[in-house]
Amino acid sequence: MGKKIFQILLAVVIVGLVYVIYRQISTPIKFEKERAAQEALIIDRIKDIRTAERAYKSKYQRFTDSFDTLIHFVLNDRLEFERKIVDEDDSVAMAQLKKSGRQNIEKFQVPVIDTIFSPKRLSPAQVRNLRYVPGTDHQTQYILEAGMLTTESKVVIPVVEVRIPYEMYLDTVRYRQEIINLRDDQVNNYNRYPGIKFGSMEGGNNEAGNWE
Repeated sequence: MGKKIFQILLAVVIVGLVYVIYRQISTPIKFEKERAAQEALIIDRIKDIRTAERAYKSKYQRFTDSFDTLIHFVLNDRLEFERKIVDEDDSVAMAQLKKSGRQNIEKFQVPVIDTIFSPKRLSPAQVRNLRYVPGTDHQTQYILEAGMLTTESKVVIPVVEVRIPYEMYLDTVRYRQEIINLRDDQVNNYNRYPGIKFGSMEGGNNEAGNWE
């Protein structure tokens, strides 16, 4: 009887060990798979934010630190472009244009939303959702900062930074240790921001993204 009980207990211990080993192996794999899928969406949206900020700067010579302002700009503002009126190789048309006293350039305006995301097109609803981090049910927004920075050479430049740390979009309950390890690895081994970001408030970097 004692031997049978021992065998049952041993079997329970073995099953428990197998489960623990399985969790140790499978959890990091699941974590990386879920993280990769979510970060693909997060990066895609933060690229759109960067595109909008660059367009805003092209018109106003600065970035904005307000999502309300940025979204209003995309939905309601216009950008001005130039194009040639006639083909410069067309000597007859060029002669007529010169005779009229006009330059071979005309300016035209295009709604921001219709041009900056090309070849992709965003709907007004998608533009209004730019501030929200995908996969967070509109509960979490990207952190947005912008301003003017004086460089060591006394040049004033516009800067912007948009970021979202791991803890704000990854499952900190199921993957607590994996996130701790990931954060430690990025900060201490690679000196990288622990999350997704582009730009920097500490200096101009052409709005580079840390995923690139």
